[in-house]
Amino acid sequence: MRKIDIFNHIWPKPFFDRLVKELGTMTQMTKRSGDVPMMTDLDRRFEVMDMFGSDYQQVLSLASPPLEKFAGPEVALELSQIGSDSMAELVQKYPDRFPTFIATAPMNNPDAVVEESRRAIEDLGAGGVQIFTNINGKPVDLPEFEPFFDYMAKSGKPIFLHPARTQEFADYETETRSEYEIFWTLGWPYETSVTMARMVFSRMFDKFPGLKVITHHAGGMIPYFEGRVGPGWDQMGKRTSDRDLKPVLKALKRPHLEYFKEFYADTASFGSRKAIEHAIEFFGEDRVVFASDAPFDPEGGPMYIRETLRILDALDVTEEVRHKIYHGNAEKLLGLTV
Repeated sequence: MRKIDIFNHIWPKPFFDRLVKELGTMTQMTKRSGDVPMMTDLDRRFEVMDMFGSDYQQVLSLASPPLEKFAGPEVALELSQIGSDSMAELVQKYPDRFPTFIATAPMNNPDAVVEESRRAIEDLGAGGVQIFTNINGKPVDLPEFEPFFDYMAKSGKPIFLHPARTQEFADYETETRSEYEIFWTLGWPYETSVTMARMVFSRMFDKFPGLKVITHHAGGMIPYFEGRVGPGWDQMGKRTSDRDLKPVLKALKRPHLEYFKEFYADTASFGSRKAIEHAIEFFGEDRVVFASDAPFDPEGGPMYIRETLRILDALDVTEEVRHKIYHGNAEKLLGLTV
């Protein structure tokens, strides 16, 4: 069976070289990515991929952190272009391994982000565009970002939503940093969930019909908290006394829970079977796609792929559903040949 791993990460050599030139040294999340051989060594990536047979393919995307986190508008655009050009070249050179790639939008460059996304999709053949859950601390539902979402909805290609949060985001307001990497373990699923909520309640799915958003890591916290998200938020406004929130729900064309179920989710859950099962139950069999999040595992690549495949092969679902998750849904979303 064809297996399309739609959310794994790479730093192509031209991109990595330009990144090093810009940063000088690697720190925090950037260093973590640079220390994993599979991120920058194509031979090592092929070795890992070969462990899982010729039916296993990867859709390439740049790794965290966001371009706008460490680069101004012009450099972010340049890095986005280099990344897309490099990945497009890999897709062209190795089509059996890499059926397509995902561009990364330079969201801090409002004058160029739409054109660069268009170039990546329409000229280079990108299957979608990656953004992060905040843009240098700004929420994604601000008016300044609407042209990007408008273009993506009209393009028919999905947005890949990747969480972004660093240790500078403290766990408590009396502290200056997050301890024990809580910012990642618990903060990233929270970031994803917050962004999903902002998109729903700011009516982005009403404003931009056809918008498709793939949430990394099985939909964050949303599937686990369906009761709080659904009946809990039915009571929006009863916990708030300084403003009237009732019009928020009334402004939506449909019940808010239906919008949350319009997101897509991947299976990158670090070996958690329950997370994948919850995602399928919440989003439905047509909105879950196979992804491993390679190469960020204790083995530097193989483990998350192996464990995700093991879970998907053992799920109590029909073969038709398994085909959808492994490749069918991805083929439709990304416009891939069957």
